[in-house]
Amino acid sequence: MKILALMMVALFAVGGCSESDNKKEKNTSEFIPEKNSETTPEFTPEYRPGDDIPAIAYLKHNEMYNPEAVIPAQCYTKTEGVNNPCFVCHQTYSDESRPNFMKDGSLQGAYEFSDIGMTNSWKNLFKDRSEAIAGISDKEINEWTNTDNYSSFIDKQKQSENWGGEISEIKQLPFPEKAFAEDGFAKDGSHWVAYNYKPLPSSFWPTNGSTGDAMIRLPEKFMTVAGQYNKSVYQANLALVEMTIKNQNSVTVASVDEKIIGVDLNSDGQQGIVTVMNKQAHYLGDASDTAVEHMLFPQGTEFLHTVRYVGVDAHGGIYNAPRMKEVRYMRKAAFKSPAALRSSYFIEAKEKHLEQLPRTVSIGDRGIDNGFGWVINGYIENEHGNLRQQNKQELAFCNGCHKTVGSTIDQVFSFARKVEGQQGWGYINLKTIQDVPSFGTHDPEYLTYFKRAGGGDEFRQNQEMLQRWFDEKGNVDAEKVLQAQSIYELITPSAERALAMNKAYKTIVDEQSYIFGRDVVLKPAVNVLQEVDTTTEPLLEEHRYQWDIRLDWSEGAQQRLAAE
Repeated sequence: MKILALMMVALFAVGGCSESDNKKEKNTSEFIPEKNSETTPEFTPEYRPGDDIPAIAYLKHNEMYNPEAVIPAQCYTKTEGVNNPCFVCHQTYSDESRPNFMKDGSLQGAYEFSDIGMTNSWKNLFKDRSEAIAGISDKEINEWTNTDNYSSFIDKQKQSENWGGEISEIKQLPFPEKAFAEDGFAKDGSHWVAYNYKPLPSSFWPTNGSTGDAMIRLPEKFMTVAGQYNKSVYQANLALVEMTIKNQNSVTVASVDEKIIGVDLNSDGQQGIVTVMNKQAHYLGDASDTAVEHMLFPQGTEFLHTVRYVGVDAHGGIYNAPRMKEVRYMRKAAFKSPAALRSSYFIEAKEKHLEQLPRTVSIGDRGIDNGFGWVINGYIENEHGNLRQQNKQELAFCNGCHKTVGSTIDQVFSFARKVEGQQGWGYINLKTIQDVPSFGTHDPEYLTYFKRAGGGDEFRQNQEMLQRWFDEKGNVDAEKVLQAQSIYELITPSAERALAMNKAYKTIVDEQSYIFGRDVVLKPAVNVLQEVDTTTEPLLEEHRYQWDIRLDWSEGAQQRLAAE
């Protein structure tokens, strides 16, 4: 298939091809005209078999490089049968009421890839960038990461005829302290609300290359009473969303006046000001006609997620840099019942069983449809650092996580990991979060990940994490991990590593080689398969684990950890 991809680029110099042709094996002679042909002009193909074709050539010709972009680079980790980072994504739950019917825990013990997927196409993992990194000064990279590339992006989008305003402007978003109030509400009145959440192990840890944040926005009727905006009803409806996604019966809220809403929210038989509310059968205010569906977001829910460079302040502290690597957006365009979702999962499984390659349904400027009710769109830096829309094959990468992964709740990761209740409304702040356990377990989650994965990243490539939290024999120093005051200490890099990671990613931006991989490594990966051997199980039976994406924020769990 690698040779096929090279051939297809040559074809475009002759006259192009259909998407279906990409799946057929072709002979080189079909793409190169005979030199003596009277009807065909002299022709020299841009690339020939064996050439190292740059990513921009695939983009220029709209040529598919990796039909299996939905398989993340992390799935090619060399586990040696014992190092398991796979459990974070691949889970099978016994709770049949859970609307995620993927049940892919078996992938911890089997490579179920297509023939194309057997070859690791994420070749940026194996590229030595040390010379390029050395050529970028600290001053240059700091100026780059501290430049706002979001505001100009929004201004340009608003001038476009095709701009639908879906990725709504949040004024001052590059500078969170200016963009959001303490309770997470955007100061510009856009009704986006930031939430503080525990980053998923371990690709989303700053030590592995990026910082990030997340915001949610519900449809207008969820924030109004009799057509008038009411912040209290909006906060109460956000709390109901949190309760249903986490499958909880109550949660703390900002002071809510039950008289305005007309509902006894804490079931005490009175109507007054409450700070704890119970789960309801329906949403509140003008959304009272909408039922609260078990572990599903209501139709029209939006998420905004920015992926940023790792900021380094004058004292070596780590923060979310103003410059954005990506702006990611999801909107629940259609509500699917649990029965409809089960059918969608079944269709996906059937297509895979029939050895059909994954489909990415493009909907133009709006992005892609993931087949489960969500529209996904994304913007990424061009070679000048300006945000541009990702093309279809770059967006296909998003389906790898937000389509059929067993651990997600309604195709979303971060919201189920929001800090509990009212304390969790506010811009992400790692210094305020403890390493609490995953739901139903005893040990802190990140400590558990260190033990199971055998490192501070999926590839066991992060030498700084190995030196900080592991001994010379490769065992986790649990006592040291437990002494951390917050997860900030556990998952942020040194200033030196942050600068190096920023420089390495900048070289990917220069190349525009995202289709070759967005994961940043400072040295060519060693613990990563280039070809998959299906005769070897990824993990031995005793090293496959059950895990829940939800977290135990209970007072008892945190007191227990403090005592330990």
